Amino acid sequence: MTLQRVLPFTKSLLEQTVQPGDVVIDATAGNGHDTHFLAGLTGAGGKVFAFDIQQDAIDATRKRVEAFNHVELVHDSHAKISEYVSEPISAAVFNLGYLPKGDHSIITKAQSTLAAMEQCLSLLKEQGLLLVVIYSGHDGGSEERDAVMAFVQNLPQVSYDVLKYEFINQRHSPPFLVAIEKKKSKK
Repeated sequence: MTLQRVLPFTKSLLEQTVQPGDVVIDATAGNGHDTHFLAGLTGAGGKVFAFDIQQDAIDATRKRVEAFNHVELVHDSHAKISEYVSEPISAAVFNLGYLPKGDHSIITKAQSTLAAMEQCLSLLKEQGLLLVVIYSGHDGGSEERDAVMAFVQNLPQVSYDVLKYEFINQRHSPPFLVAIEKKKSKK
């Protein structure tokens, strides 16, 4: 066995959670890789909502998912998820930071990310996952990282399991994953 890097591990968690027909969110569409992956997992009977504030990201994602009819691209902040999504979701994924090969001055920020995470948690089905890949090696990245970590460390243990997956012997602020699973309610 070899250790999985952060992004393949994130995908393997999604594969274990998302079923055909599910509703899911890509909170940071970027270049559309996660949106495309999620569209394949949900199948035509499901629904993928993909958010991004940058038109370049929406255009790149549209091109990547043109074969799928069940993807809704939302050119708006992920802080407004609840304005677009009302049905329960099985998963949401975030890749924080900036658009690769895009304008590095446009970054995700703690305030909108935390608002989006809270909205996703309120929509999350039992045993659903909220996955946040945190890139913090850019200007503003450490502030967002610290805010997200403070938020998830205070989630109630009776309701959520929170995992941090990271390589600890790498330089240059490697990305890490925070995975939040909503527990089954005890009836």
